Amino acid sequence: MPKVTVIPSTVKTMTHLPKARKRKRRVAGYARVSTDSDEQFTSYQSQVNYHTKMIEANPGWEFVRVYADEGISGTGTKNHVGFNTMIKDAMAGRIDLIVTKLVSRFVRNIVDSITTIRRLKEKDVERFFKKENIYTLDSKGKLLITIMSSLD
Repeated sequence: MPKVTVIPSTVKTMTHLPKARKRKRRVAGYARVSTDSDEQFTSYQSQVNYHTKMIEANPGWEFVRVYADEGISGTGTKNHVGFNTMIKDAMAGRIDLIVTKLVSRFVRNIVDSITTIRRLKEKDVERFFKKENIYTLDSKGKLLITIMSSLD
């Protein structure tokens, strides 16, 4: 009796190509102080240094830069040159994640804050507020940021 070889109707092929490497998240920091006083200047420098070191220390992150506004109130974004440049760069696809030390250092005006976070979300740009441990693209983060923005 001859030997019969069964050939499956579907042949699966395997490749040995390496999986696509994930690119690092492009991360920027944002620092802001409200006044030009010497005390606030120290805070400003501290925020810039803090963001730079934190971003550079994370192996999954690529440092973009720290955007900053000095001596400007957080109640609106119209005169925030650093903030507006950062948002423009994020909307252009140059930033994946923006890190701010505190929610109150981002924007104090709830309408501007929520509007900006929503615009960034449309481009898959996430905000991370370090002290409060809030990521804006997760559901818990969205709720917390809305509440905290309204308290300030």
